[in-house]
Amino acid sequence: MRAAAAHWDGVYASKPSDRVSWFQQDPLVSLRLLRAATQPSHSVIDVGAGTSTLPDRLLDQGWSDVTVLDVAAEALAQTRKRLGPRAEDVTFIRADLLVWRPARTFDAWHDRAVFHFLTQPADQEQYVAITAKAVTPGGVVILGTFAADGPTQCSGLPTARYDAPSLARAFSPFFRLEHSEREEHHTPTHVVQPFTWVVLRHGRPADSPSIIAPESSYTNSK
Repeated sequence: MRAAAAHWDGVYASKPSDRVSWFQQDPLVSLRLLRAATQPSHSVIDVGAGTSTLPDRLLDQGWSDVTVLDVAAEALAQTRKRLGPRAEDVTFIRADLLVWRPARTFDAWHDRAVFHFLTQPADQEQYVAITAKAVTPGGVVILGTFAADGPTQCSGLPTARYDAPSLARAFSPFFRLEHSEREEHHTPTHVVQPFTWVVLRHGRPADSPSIIAPESSYTNSK
């Protein structure tokens, strides 16, 4: 954890949150997919949350069980400060995701731009195994990674790149693909970064009700 924490603490301490390449004023794709896949009465965890405004927007829209996880204490501190009194309505976890042992399960797992930093097969498999334990049967993983034609590195680190079928294969022991789409993210310096988004449904007994909406509800709007 020490090396990863030092790296990301350095990133968040050295750059304003609205200047990092992954900055979004409003996480529109994330919110749309979460609204289609779950509802405010369900629990959401945002892993590798950084200083994302996703928890703010979820609270705005009535979610009450919101957790954010990041390895960088600096990022979590900035999010707490931004939320002000509403930080009491969010659970904060500082942890290295690959060694984290979740104490509970969640209806929805959200990850924008974390999984693609795992370039070693063993780390990718560990991530999937932790996700399978942390997500409620019938729940969802909403995952955004660099697309197959996306950047090969970010913040000085190498990245993996994916299309929807390769993400579905990576998670196939426990999840199946519900929906996929492409996003072209524009960085603060006006660079276009293609992303692949997937919604993955956790395997469950046939008679267990799904919390997932039909695919037609995932309106693909940029």
